[in-house]
Amino acid sequence: MKPSHFIGSRVVKTGVAVFLTAWICELFHAPAVFAVITAIVTIEPTVADSIRKGFIRFPASAIGAAYSVFFIYLFGNSPITYALAATLTIVTCFRLKLHAGLLVATLTAVAMIEVIHSNYFISFLIRLGTTTIGLVVSTTVNMFVLPPDYTAHITENMMAIRKRLATKIEKVFYAVTAEQPITAVYSLHSSDDVYKKIRQTETLIQFQKEEAKYHPLTSNEKEFFKQIEKQLASLKLIHYHIDNVLTTKLRNDLWMDHEKKIIREVVDELVDTFYHKTKLNQTDICNLRELYWRENGVASRKPDANIANLPPELIITYELLTICQLTNRFLEYGNKVEVVKSSN
Repeated sequence: MKPSHFIGSRVVKTGVAVFLTAWICELFHAPAVFAVITAIVTIEPTVADSIRKGFIRFPASAIGAAYSVFFIYLFGNSPITYALAATLTIVTCFRLKLHAGLLVATLTAVAMIEVIHSNYFISFLIRLGTTTIGLVVSTTVNMFVLPPDYTAHITENMMAIRKRLATKIEKVFYAVTAEQPITAVYSLHSSDDVYKKIRQTETLIQFQKEEAKYHPLTSNEKEFFKQIEKQLASLKLIHYHIDNVLTTKLRNDLWMDHEKKIIREVVDELVDTFYHKTKLNQTDICNLRELYWRENGVASRKPDANIANLPPELIITYELLTICQLTNRFLEYGNKVEVVKSSN
């Protein structure tokens, strides 16, 4: 990780929230540790998450504090108190589906044991009060200090997905047109970082949508994210069709040399398009389409021709044509994104 990127907005907001929480607790002469713990875990990627999980963490903390006070009263400061308070807090929160509050509730339960010696009910109320301070302060900080904005990160991810897809298209289609396609495809690396990046970007877009409830987007920003979502959907479908090629049952005598050339020329066009956003060469697409119909005609004349017995040549050319169509759609959405950017 680069040093310049180490201190992100969430780190800064956590520091601000901890300082303000501890300062407020000091003003009220209340112990700050429980409030600070709550403030730290309540800084979420979006304001919506902070508020939603805050409503879960408050009752969960109350449960942890109640168990702590109860078992201190019965057993005092002893190992059995720690064990029972932690275990029953976890079980109760789990049964009540307060999963987001499990951590802070358990920490509250075990941390209280060391500091409570008398006035159990008053101590319980103080812990609820300090927990409330932590929740309110951290949520307020998340809302007003460096509000979450994932636009730059989403744009970077889209560029990374494009380039990774270009690399994958090149590797896969050059492999299926190799002299020994079965061996070439088998040797391809199995890890799928493209899909992981797509899922991550979908999550960031969802975060931005939730954030818009508290920091409304302008009409241009709404249109920008609308087109980005459409672009991402196209890239996701392209990824799906590439995987279809990888799962196609191959033979080692699939192509003649001129057919390999047609496919590889289209693949080179796709790689260039994904890197530089250039238009696809329609002549190459027409050649591929002719190859597809030729393969389709050959397949239909075979005695065993049926939908469950399509030849791999036909499947591969169809998938490549579909990828080209989706790429054109991706470029159309990209043009709309550029129009929106230029109007800001």
